[in-house]
Amino acid sequence: MTDHALLLVNLGSPASTKVEDVRSYLDQFLMDPYVVDLPWPLRRLLVSLILIKRPAQSAHAYSSIWWPEGSPLIVLSRELQEAIAPHWPHGPVELAMRYGQPSIENALSKLAAQGVKRVTLAPLYPQFADSTTTTAIEEARRVIRERGLKLDVAVLPPFFAEADYLDALVASAKPYLDQGFDHLLLSFHGLPERHIRKLVKNIDPQHDLRAPDSRGVSDEVLAVCYRSQCQRTAEAFAERAGLQTGQWSVSFQSRLGKDKWIEPYTEARLDELAKQGVKKLLVMCPAFVADCIETLEEIGQRGSEQFQEAGGQELVLVPCMNSHPQWVSALARLCETAVRPL
Repeated sequence: MTDHALLLVNLGSPASTKVEDVRSYLDQFLMDPYVVDLPWPLRRLLVSLILIKRPAQSAHAYSSIWWPEGSPLIVLSRELQEAIAPHWPHGPVELAMRYGQPSIENALSKLAAQGVKRVTLAPLYPQFADSTTTTAIEEARRVIRERGLKLDVAVLPPFFAEADYLDALVASAKPYLDQGFDHLLLSFHGLPERHIRKLVKNIDPQHDLRAPDSRGVSDEVLAVCYRSQCQRTAEAFAERAGLQTGQWSVSFQSRLGKDKWIEPYTEARLDELAKQGVKKLLVMCPAFVADCIETLEEIGQRGSEQFQEAGGQELVLVPCMNSHPQWVSALARLCETAVRPL
């Protein structure tokens, strides 16, 4: 066994569906300044208010999708970890979550104790956002600094437009596309507009966060604009899958609070598509590589009910890539080329 490890990182999950476990998870998640980007006193006040009712609501939602083996996200991520191990001959493959367990701190400490010298850190987010990619990288930096770990770390950059990723996305969705459908909705996780505006303001303060596509977006803006990256992923997917204009569209889900989030909203699109006569709707969520509460419960359950109540007949959730063989191979190849230093 050599000394170059691979560390897969995803968002995380509560330890169980108990309200106290969900509250603990939400507190850690929402108190991250990269997630709720307010000064600490305001963030603490806001999160404390959210934690009055939200944990019980979220616990109910988690209970509706929880598997006998545990959290779907954790179970599926473990399966990916096991599947990619034979493709990574350089050393151990570990899994960590930014929030909850297994933690980034425990994973990096374990690798260092095993004598590992090099780590490729792979945030499993195709598109870049401070609230996903940056916070995972910063947590790794904190752990290495505070624990004095002697680790040389490379980071897998966002892979939203990488051919290997896109081809795997098409391959995993193909069985569902081949069944026939009226419309395909590519629903990405949402983000407050201000998260993007503060990143692009010094590059292009006039950048349009309501543009219908990613054409005309400069490489500099594309590198930091989550919305444009999502659009670029969707456009490349549609081209590779042979979809026609009007056969697919993009939306953004999981809006929280009263702030302005990037549009169009998935909830609004579900109603619009039903009213336009769409009967069989496919929904896939390319911001996620593993199924989780946002796909299984938000889209697969609540989204399906909403679409049918609005007049649609059937909403089919296209599973995430999870441990699809082509995705496993693609991820291994992408990680082999990760050279960006921590």
